[in-house]
Amino acid sequence: MSVALIQERLAAYGNDIEFVDRSRVDQAVRTAFLKDDSLGDLLQLRYRPTTGPARMIRIKLEVDTKPPAGGTFETRYLDFPFPQATVAHDPPSLFAGKLHAVLCRRYLKGREWFDFIWYTARRTPVNYQLLGSALAQTGPWAGSSDHVDREWCLRALESKIQSIDWSRAREDVRAFVRTAELPSLDVWGRELFLGQASKLAG
Repeated sequence: MSVALIQERLAAYGNDIEFVDRSRVDQAVRTAFLKDDSLGDLLQLRYRPTTGPARMIRIKLEVDTKPPAGGTFETRYLDFPFPQATVAHDPPSLFAGKLHAVLCRRYLKGREWFDFIWYTARRTPVNYQLLGSALAQTGPWAGSSDHVDREWCLRALESKIQSIDWSRAREDVRAFVRTAELPSLDVWGRELFLGQASKLAG
């Protein structure tokens, strides 16, 4: 969908959107910001101030122009603001993307490990084909021809889990966890995450 078409569609709902491209030409993942200060009827946001001028909203979009092979998709149907179909990765492919992130990110991001618990608690299968393609494309295993399966993934996760400062991970995710769930962060550590890793489907 072109930028002009997106702007036209959003304008029909009272949103005057400006696109700002923040990408470099050599990047596979392209970044753009949507900026809107009109706050039309479509955007009913809870933090909109009750008095004074509306705040500008910025939405960051990232588009992978060279996605790794092997992803599988599903169609979901939405009824707001009008009936429409949307195509997205299925849960095993989403989990593969999350595993690529936790294994390859150069800095600690506790929110990704929070998501890791979510997927493993639901025994979500892993799309190992997509994970292998993503690992061969970017990260420490770029260019590798390793056969990525459950056993390979368990070894890589164990090494990663052993290397993490879990007290820092807890603090990174604390602001995003509901108050009632904060005590659950007390058990964040190697034992918890090694146990969650063992739940990976084959």
